[in-house]
Amino acid sequence: MLTLPTLDGTLQPYTLTGTPLLPRAPQVPLTRTAFAAAHVVSDPLAERDPWAGRPAVDWDATLAFRRGLWDQGLHLAEAMDTAQRGMGVDWATALELIQRTMAEARAHPMAPRVACGCGTDHADPQSVAEIAAAYDQQAEAIEAAGGQLILMASRAFGRIGAGPEDYVEVYRRLIDGAAQPVILHWLGEMFDPALAGYWGGEDLGQATQLVLNLIAENPAKVDGIKISLLDEAHEVAFRAMLPEGVRLYTGDDFNYAPLIAGDGTRHSHALLGIFAAIAPAAAQALEALAMGDRARYDALLAPTVPLSREIFRAPTRFYKAGIAFLAWLNGQQAHFVMPAGFQSSRSISHYAEVYRLADAAGLLRDPALAEARMGQWLAVHGIGT
Repeated sequence: MLTLPTLDGTLQPYTLTGTPLLPRAPQVPLTRTAFAAAHVVSDPLAERDPWAGRPAVDWDATLAFRRGLWDQGLHLAEAMDTAQRGMGVDWATALELIQRTMAEARAHPMAPRVACGCGTDHADPQSVAEIAAAYDQQAEAIEAAGGQLILMASRAFGRIGAGPEDYVEVYRRLIDGAAQPVILHWLGEMFDPALAGYWGGEDLGQATQLVLNLIAENPAKVDGIKISLLDEAHEVAFRAMLPEGVRLYTGDDFNYAPLIAGDGTRHSHALLGIFAAIAPAAAQALEALAMGDRARYDALLAPTVPLSREIFRAPTRFYKAGIAFLAWLNGQQAHFVMPAGFQSSRSISHYAEVYRLADAAGLLRDPALAEARMGQWLAVHGIGT
């Protein structure tokens, strides 16, 4: 039993009660394409300056985490915002991560797909032409490593006051020039305030039509689009208007369960940060869906939704801390240290709630280890000492 802080500022005893879901490979082919966006594990012994410069990465632990996702039949979205792109992880580190990951993926028996974040975060572009050139530089490096492109939303558009036609110019060039079909990336301002007004305006309907027109110009070169707006109704309407063969990859970490299940006519696939934290439940739920067992799908995913909503609650951009925290509780890394000291972005009451909700969802693989580590984190905060 531990004494845990609550979100209302009190302390209450808590005993683990959940039955752990054990990670395993799927028994049937999955009917949904599911990318998990994974975090980066720091090497605290090699840290030079946790707030500046290139982060020190524990490559063994970072790659082992990815192999664990692949072992469960999930694909990987690499070097995305979950990996703290632009929030502690620079492009040089991201590129090394992509190169190392692609080598691991080629050797993995599950033959996983790896799609990689392509952005502009290595540069400070001051014009539309410079934004396009910055994207091109990263795209060339990613494709040389063998990765598929995810065209990440770029803060640079907002900094230069880009209009809708500027987005079209840059994205048309990137889509047409890519070696294989790309995944577009529409990340809402709740994930990154610098992305407010993406696609050149505040009107959601106009932005939606712009993106649909962009895709329709060359649908053969668009694998799909990841939408992270936390707006279930918008996603359902958007996917109904996509050309045949273009996937909607939900990035909605609040409403993923019904979106992936679908409405009987259409469904979303997945490109989610939460899937890295709930991998056993996600993979086994997708397996159940592939086997036609909707009741088991719902039973596995329903308890993960409150956990995801807590991890991704506002300020949503700090969700990476919850992902890394669960990896530490589950023994997938030896410490809870993040690039740029990001572990300090959430409160002890938040981490305690994540612990409770992960237990309820069966996502604490070794309860004794999780309890011991939660106790250590409480002690750091002066609780239970």
